[in-house]
Amino acid sequence: MPVVHGFDPPERFVAGTVGEPGARTFFLQARSGTRITSVSLEKQQVLALAERMDELLDEVMAAAGNDPVVPAVAPLGSADNDPLEQPIEEEFRAGTMTLSWDPDDQRIVVEVFPFTEAAVVAPDQVDQDFEEPEPEEVLLVRIPPAVARAFVQRAEQVVEAGRPSCPFCGNPVDPQGHLCVRANGFRRRDPIES
Repeated sequence: MPVVHGFDPPERFVAGTVGEPGARTFFLQARSGTRITSVSLEKQQVLALAERMDELLDEVMAAAGNDPVVPAVAPLGSADNDPLEQPIEEEFRAGTMTLSWDPDDQRIVVEVFPFTEAAVVAPDQVDQDFEEPEPEEVLLVRIPPAVARAFVQRAEQVVEAGRPSCPFCGNPVDPQGHLCVRANGFRRRDPIES
């Protein structure tokens, strides 16, 4: 049986980072009382989770009609802009994540499973039957819709707070500049203000 880091509901569930833009480590963090679980993941996973959570909330809102179960946006005052809880001790690195809606208690259910090499499928194995190995642990978080909207809002802000994008090629620009492929390899930098 896997170790389940369960939070139903957590006092806090957020995405956050540690480090400077360009060298950030992303985390999902859940807290109830003094119990904290931190799971590291990729920037794209944070963005995918936020986008899918927002879509799922929109679907539930549309299906409910005039029933105000799900707010259209994060309620005023629900923003959590505080830093991640310290100390950050990574439980595991995220691999597969699942997201669902529990209509009985009207909550979003997030399950995060650890990354394992055994779960990686090669392109030539896509059509084969594949049994994912039993995880050793899982992060299980159940949050109300208003908290989910606030999570989405913060996650999007965390992702956007990285390095600025080059207006020509779209790649991230380091403080020292970058070699822009659209400028034939010339190093582009922000103009120095005098």
